[in-house]
Amino acid sequence: MEKKKLVVSYKNCTEDVLEAIKKKYPNGYNDYVIKVQKPNNDFFYAITVDTADISYLIKVDVKIDNLTEEEFEKEFGDDSSSSSSDDSSFGREDDNIENIESSDSFDE
Repeated sequence: MEKKKLVVSYKNCTEDVLEAIKKKYPNGYNDYVIKVQKPNNDFFYAITVDTADISYLIKVDVKIDNLTEEEFEKEFGDDSSSSSSDDSSFGREDDNIENIESSDSFDE
């Protein structure tokens, strides 16, 4: 027997489904969000999770950072002289990419 397939909003998930999400994504689902294209060219973001008898496509809210560099500097300032050594993760985008690519600690 094939599992029933449902699309639900995260806000409307039952306790059983929320537990299944926590079990499948113990460190969060940020890296597992997919973009689902609808036939009318709208889209939504979702994660997948299964229970014993149902496969769920769960709609999740996604915040996209779309500030330009100029807008970012205007809002947060460009005062690099006051940054501490603990702020190393807030370096240039290229630096962050190199750190990710050189990391050997990825677990699948």
